[in-house]
Amino acid sequence: MNQSNQNTTTTTQIGETGRIAFIQACWHRDIVDQCRTAFVREMGRRGIAESAMDFFEVPGVFEIPLHAKILAASGRYEAIVATGLVVNGGIYAHEYVSDAVIGGLMRVQLDTDVPVLSAVLTPRHFHEHDEHHRFFRDHFVVKGTEVAAACAQTLANIRRLKAGDVRAAA
Repeated sequence: MNQSNQNTTTTTQIGETGRIAFIQACWHRDIVDQCRTAFVREMGRRGIAESAMDFFEVPGVFEIPLHAKILAASGRYEAIVATGLVVNGGIYAHEYVSDAVIGGLMRVQLDTDVPVLSAVLTPRHFHEHDEHHRFFRDHFVVKGTEVAAACAQTLANIRRLKAGDVRAAA
C-alpha cells in the first residue's frame, strides 16, 4: 500500500453500530506493534477515537483471513485492518504464505462487502539483526499511518456511495 496523498486529511465518522477491527499477527511483535500504534494515532488525528476500535491478536499472518472473515460476518465492523510481517525463513517460500494471506483478505472483503485493508508486509530479505529490526520498526510506523489514511478514505467513499453520491472520490 503506497498512499501518495498522505498530507490530505479525511475526517470520517464511524456509524452508530459500526466499529473498526484491527487484527495483528504476533510474530515479530516488537516490529508489528509499531503499525498498530501509528494507526491509532493517525485515526485519532482524523477524528476516530481508539474506543471505536477493537483489537485482535492471532499467532501468525496465516490466521488473519479466517479471523477477518468471522469479524466481517458479525456485522459489527465497518472496516477491518490487518497487519503482520511475513519473513523468508528459508524453510518454505514466503511468497506462498503472502499470496494466501493477501488473497484471503481480498476474498473476505469481496464476499462480505466489508473493506479489509492490509498492512501485511512481505519483505524478500529480512535478517535477524539490529539494522533490519530498526528499519522495519520504522517502516511499520509509515505503514500504520498509510493504512489509517486508506481506511478513513475508504469509509468516506463508501458512505458517499451508499448515500447515492457516485462522484469520483475526492
